[in-house]
Amino acid sequence: MKRHPTRGVQLRRALAQEAARIMAEHGIRDFLIAKRKAAERFGVVDGAALLPKNSEIESALAEYQRLFGGESHQSALHAQRRAALSAMRYLREFSPRLVGAVLSGTTTLHSEVQLHLFAEPAEAVTLKLLDDGLAHEVTEKRVRFNAEQVRAFPGVRFEMEEQPIEATVFPTDGIRQAPVSPVDGRPMRRANTIEVEALLQQP
Repeated sequence: MKRHPTRGVQLRRALAQEAARIMAEHGIRDFLIAKRKAAERFGVVDGAALLPKNSEIESALAEYQRLFGGESHQSALHAQRRAALSAMRYLREFSPRLVGAVLSGTTTLHSEVQLHLFAEPAEAVTLKLLDDGLAHEVTEKRVRFNAEQVRAFPGVRFEMEEQPIEATVFPTDGIRQAPVSPVDGRPMRRANTIEVEALLQQP
């Protein structure tokens, strides 16, 4: 006998879909903020147990883009990945890795290309940008490695092929341990230049 979803399951799914829509249309990158806005819209005041997981929202975001993004989403994603590859080739001495939404394909028009770089000292990345006269902003990003450990790392923000690039700089041995993904809590997926080239060759 086929079981129908309970009201709680249906509400959870609706919250995931609404949070995904908010992220896609309003450029919100924080899953928790998107969840809270979705819960507020649905009048869920005290329903922590009903709130969807980040992985559920990412799945809903991928479905939203498939249904409503169409060719424009694919074109934007291709441009972001192409810019990522150009930035990675430019910063090849720092063993760049692509991470985040541009890698997973759930990017929006508001997403930045996110890179992980590995350098000691970290200032070597900034010096390269300065030497080449590339406009940039020095940043800092807090990343999580497990439930207890959150660390701040330096970074830079700049543009490549009119796409915003956000690069976080780790020590050289940081290439062996990836931070956990905010989506599923597992080690973050990182793609090297060859893998990004392969993504760009996909239809």
